[in-house]
Amino acid sequence: MADGAQADIFRRLIHSTGPISLMQFMGESNARYYSQAEALGEHGDFITAPEVSQMFGELIGLWLADLWIRAGRTEPVHYVELGPGRGFLARDARRAMKRYGLEPRMHLVEASVKLRDEQLVQVPDAFFHHDLSTVPVKGPMLLVANEFLDALPIRQLVMTGDGWREVMVGLEGDEFVLVAGRQPMDVAVPEARRQAPVGTVIETCPGAAATLFEVAGRLTGQGGVALFIDYGYLAPRTGSTLQAIRGHQKVDPFAMPGEADLTAHVDFDQMKQVALSRGARWMGSTTQGAWLTALGIHHRAESLAEFAPQHREVLMRARDRLVLPDQMGELFKVMALAGPTWPDGSGFGA
Repeated sequence: MADGAQADIFRRLIHSTGPISLMQFMGESNARYYSQAEALGEHGDFITAPEVSQMFGELIGLWLADLWIRAGRTEPVHYVELGPGRGFLARDARRAMKRYGLEPRMHLVEASVKLRDEQLVQVPDAFFHHDLSTVPVKGPMLLVANEFLDALPIRQLVMTGDGWREVMVGLEGDEFVLVAGRQPMDVAVPEARRQAPVGTVIETCPGAAATLFEVAGRLTGQGGVALFIDYGYLAPRTGSTLQAIRGHQKVDPFAMPGEADLTAHVDFDQMKQVALSRGARWMGSTTQGAWLTALGIHHRAESLAEFAPQHREVLMRARDRLVLPDQMGELFKVMALAGPTWPDGSGFGA
């Protein structure tokens, strides 16, 4: 049974309005969670790649610098990060970029006042934004979004005997249960996917699609590149990917709404199609392990270990966590986009 004051709020809502969409449940749960939880880090509920090792941010910074140099060193240039956590990625990427003469204006898209305070410690001169609308449009944009899309609310559609319906969250007694909505949703399903067995579930993420739509339009209009790094899948698939994390462990997504991080896998193929529709160029999508390996993470780890041999074991363990298939290497994917005239970036094949 779901416990806590937050769960009671959701029960009262459902009692008064009837079942709510899974998308609303996830959105309101995460809004409450991120407004109060100590989510990030070893002592939080989950740890992200920039907190595993400085190598992650450094390699991203070098990747961006290489592209900027080959694109003509245009100024002004803007580093933009969506959901920058505690600012470690921006800090490490900036340090690497500066070594190659790239000193962009630092723009952090962050709604949480508490996280902004932590980010200022790492990036004291950062410009803060609630969304991309206030990020400058003059000069290329170097955008990074690490574990940003996965927390945006998803819509689930389920094939029933009466056609496609939206997945809703209702109540049986005090227990949250999934039920099929009454409104036909066949028009919301791509025609190629409408014929499916009863019980088939597909997911869409309107927030992620809107983000890609805006980012791709920016790249087309002002130039630059974008990296999206998240856990997800590269080819279309079916089935629910909703999960909840608390204390570095998976928990029932409906056990503690507002007190656990609700996420879903990112459909990178769908995001690619959105970006292409806006005229942006898709460089490629691959696994995090393959991409970091192509960028030289093994060499970087050895260099750091030679400089600080007392930390060799920690460095190698961090490297393995980022690249090994049974850790973050296969689950996490990397997708790169670019403005129409920008060159290809390393790590995405020939």
